[in-house]
Amino acid sequence: MKLLVFVLVFGTAVFAQQYQYLIRHGEKPANGSQGLTVQGEERAQCLTTVFGPSSAYNIGYIMAETPKSNGDRTRPLETVTPLAEELGLTVDISCDRDDPDCVAAAVAAYQSTEGAENVLICWEHGELTDIATSLGVADAPEYPDADYNLIWTVTGGDLISTTSEDCPGLDTD
Repeated sequence: MKLLVFVLVFGTAVFAQQYQYLIRHGEKPANGSQGLTVQGEERAQCLTTVFGPSSAYNIGYIMAETPKSNGDRTRPLETVTPLAEELGLTVDISCDRDDPDCVAAAVAAYQSTEGAENVLICWEHGELTDIATSLGVADAPEYPDADYNLIWTVTGGDLISTTSEDCPGLDTD
């Protein structure tokens, strides 16, 4: 008598869940002029520790809004440039400030790459709600006008946490 044994093995692919971290640019001058204040520049340097190579954030892609040729809208790029240099990344500045769907499309394109790591998005705070919505977050909150230190963590279309960057001397909450 012959005994035939069939063993079916169902393989399950395990994909690491990707996160998008949304942050506001560093502090700006009270008069609204271009660039970052000293505190904003300190925050930009602090982000190299917060999101840098020895952090658990595992950033592989950084986005900032497109700066204008006249020097306006440079703060998001200025905020993440030290981090990008530390990580050896180029900041994607292909999306205009007012185009959250462009941001979502860029994130989706990046997600489709093999081994895609997490994404850091640095923008003007008034547009972060629209970006979160374009990433699938229902009822995304407004980013508070007075805060520069919040990190919104988004994954799978859900805003799963709001935490502080905890930059010494800059963040009190």
